[in-house]
Amino acid sequence: MKKFAITAGLALAVTLSASAMAHQENHGYVTNSNGSIWQTLSGCLKHSVWTEADTAACDGPAAVTPDAVDAAKKFAIFFDFDSATVGNVSQIANYINGLSKVSNVSLVGHADPIGDNAYNMALSKRRAVNVANALTQAGVTPSSISVDYQGESAPVAQCSGTGASLISCLRADRRVDVQIAGKS
Repeated sequence: MKKFAITAGLALAVTLSASAMAHQENHGYVTNSNGSIWQTLSGCLKHSVWTEADTAACDGPAAVTPDAVDAAKKFAIFFDFDSATVGNVSQIANYINGLSKVSNVSLVGHADPIGDNAYNMALSKRRAVNVANALTQAGVTPSSISVDYQGESAPVAQCSGTGASLISCLRADRRVDVQIAGKS
């Protein structure tokens, strides 16, 4: 099981760099199904085709001024196959808790297309609710969190094959998108 998890993790890293969607206006960056660039606290998440010529407004650390400024950040939390177990959310919670004002923390759960539609809808809901609970336990105000779920209707991975290779490739679809709005 441990070897499978390690192999799946390595396959995921290769797959995400090769199969994440790239939009013309955000060439070189990993984007979600809406064309928004995925970000970490250190900047934009770069695609394997990224070059020095590619630039985006989120590259580099966010500028902070003495006055409160609008803050918007997106994250993605990924899940193992057929799982709603949330990993470490401390980086996201620290970002949220560091804002002077939190307007909204939007969570949208997703599932891969393996399995029937009703099951995947319920699984994506459990994922989003579990992330909401984990963020609340990490100190995020529950009233600032909104939860939605889309089942398998918003895929980002483009995969073929069967078995373990397909499951590994579809990891990008097993996620909760986190969108944060507030003031720095």
